[in-house]
Amino acid sequence: MNEPVKLRDLHPGRAAEFTKTVTEQDVYAFAGITGDFNPVHVDEEYARTTRFKGRVAHGMLAAGMISTVLGTILPGRGTIYLGQELRFTAPVRFGDTLTVRVEVLDVREDKRIVTLRTVVANQEGTTVIDGKATVMAPLEFVPAPS
Repeated sequence: MNEPVKLRDLHPGRAAEFTKTVTEQDVYAFAGITGDFNPVHVDEEYARTTRFKGRVAHGMLAAGMISTVLGTILPGRGTIYLGQELRFTAPVRFGDTLTVRVEVLDVREDKRIVTLRTVVANQEGTTVIDGKATVMAPLEFVPAPS
C-alpha cells in the first residue's frame, strides 16, 4: 500500500495513474451492489438495439475507479472525497482497459484542500470521462490495516 503524499509535496502538475480492465463480472457485481440493472448494461439483446450496439459498463463504475487513485495513490490513504464533477464522453465496453489519471491543479494548504483533474481513458486513448475532484488531503500517514 502506498504512503500518502505529504501535503508539502503536492503541487500543480503532480499526477498518478491506475489501470484496470472492465470485465463482465465487474458490471454484474456493480449492478448487484447498486441495483442498477438498466438493460443497456445487462441485456445484450436489448443493448444491441441502442445507439451503443451492445452492452456497455455503467459510467459510475468507471468513475468509481477515480476514487482508487485518490484514496490509495495520490494523495493516498486517508484522503477524504469532498466533490466530483464528471462528464461522460464515450461508452465503456466490456473488456476495455481503462487508465485513470489524476493531476493536481491546486492546493489550499491552510485547509488541506486539493483540486485535481480526473480523466479516464480507454486502451485506444479515447477519453471516456473527464472531470475535476476536490479532496481533503490526509493529515499524516494512515497505516494499512493489519
